[in-house]
Amino acid sequence: MDMQSSTVVVGPGGVTAEDVIAVARGEARIELSAEALAKVGASRRFIDELAAKPEPVYGVSTGFGALAVRHISPELRARLQRNIVRSHAAGMGPRVEREVVRALMFLRLKTVASGHTGVRPEVLRTMADVLNAGITPVVHEYGSLGCSGDLAPLSHCALTLLGEGDTEGPDGVVRPAAELLAAHGITPVELREKEGLALLNGTDGMLGMLVMACADLARLLTSADITAALTLEALLGTDRVLAPELHAIRPHPGQAASAANMLKVLAGSGLTGHHQDDAPRVQDAYSVRCAPQVAGAGRDTLAHARLVADRELAAAVDNPVVLADGRVESNGNFHGAPVAYVLDFLAIAAADLASIAERRTDRLLDKNRSHGLPPFLADDPGVDSGLMIAQYTQAALVSEMKRLAAPASVDSIPSSAMQEDHVSMGWSAARKLRTAVDNLTRVVAVELYAAARALELRGQWDETAAVGEQAPATRAVVEAAHAAGVGGAGGDRFLAPDLAAAERFVRAGGLVDAAESVTGPLA
Repeated sequence: MDMQSSTVVVGPGGVTAEDVIAVARGEARIELSAEALAKVGASRRFIDELAAKPEPVYGVSTGFGALAVRHISPELRARLQRNIVRSHAAGMGPRVEREVVRALMFLRLKTVASGHTGVRPEVLRTMADVLNAGITPVVHEYGSLGCSGDLAPLSHCALTLLGEGDTEGPDGVVRPAAELLAAHGITPVELREKEGLALLNGTDGMLGMLVMACADLARLLTSADITAALTLEALLGTDRVLAPELHAIRPHPGQAASAANMLKVLAGSGLTGHHQDDAPRVQDAYSVRCAPQVAGAGRDTLAHARLVADRELAAAVDNPVVLADGRVESNGNFHGAPVAYVLDFLAIAAADLASIAERRTDRLLDKNRSHGLPPFLADDPGVDSGLMIAQYTQAALVSEMKRLAAPASVDSIPSSAMQEDHVSMGWSAARKLRTAVDNLTRVVAVELYAAARALELRGQWDETAAVGEQAPATRAVVEAAHAAGVGGAGGDRFLAPDLAAAERFVRAGGLVDAAESVTGPLA
């Protein structure tokens, strides 16, 4: 990707995760390489040769799925390809987010550009033109089983290329596809042999959501390290458990990275290490002491998910595929199991990270475990309730995340008259992971809010009670949060706006930016 001109060049060798995010979220423009167009043209010639022969070839001169037993005569093949798009555009439910649809379209374009699908170059160009025009097909929540591709979602996208169905313009207004294509000077595609099938048969939706979830979780894992450090400091805990030599003897790379992040954030703190002053503790509670182990396991899970995503980004997923020697072969590469498994795995990691963050928040609010902090961090406990119900909200989010951690990929409902008798449910795994990531953002925001208030209350102690100053990095975080609209300590007030400001601060990366302004880059 050319970052300076915000252009992504698509060739036959696949794309990167950064390319996907640039197109899906950053509106980057797409250029097709000459190599991709040449390879696409060459593979199309193989399809044209097969189409002229009397022998049936799946997707070229036969029906689809359980209907593949019928040979389709040449005069009906354009209708066949058009019909598969129309009939498969059968999604229902709420609209899918614009960034997901753009990722879906871009990843299908990536596979088409590989030269293994047998479409004509003009189909490739039209796909790029639609994305560059900011035209987004209306795609619905339900319709993919994660096998034979994300069929209904991809069909709704393919329908736009035909000038049919509903689309959203760059102005956000939904209009008929034909109207929007005409407004941008784009000629609808007339599909030929194999092309309708090639536009539908991939794991592009679930992969796009995986790529974006990985990017979001990377930020949230660092954010959770920071809030864990704030909580440890506010509870007067010890940072000796973060020493690198302790993590070296259990050599999980994610664990070491999280511990190092927390140690950087706590550098220079005068509050840590006082865990034996008021009510002596030999050790801090698990939710504080084991923070690097839990977040670190999440980091290692994320690393595995990224490995799977990178392999998939280099893949050409279609059935049948055109091989370099001109053979057109059926295969099972459209099965979404590899992607579905890691989508479910990430939902488990996200739920556990949220769970430990909620336990730390609860500890900050409980006067019996917070080592001198007022009940619920209230200004006048009894008259004020403080953050009591903020923790309820956080607990509700965590409870939902535990339900979302139940795997989708272990389910399978046979379809297409038992021809497609085992499916991945990867699209469903991706959809629930998006909800889990949103909830994790809110959970981290509540811990941030509670820990910031707790540290502010520590700073209000008189000189004889004070045990030291905050770490420079944690002070920078609290100040940046206040500047972003997150209110400080004080009497009870309408709390939802403060929590919303904390959520925006975490989601936009402000929490990480504030810490790194002191610590330098964090893992």
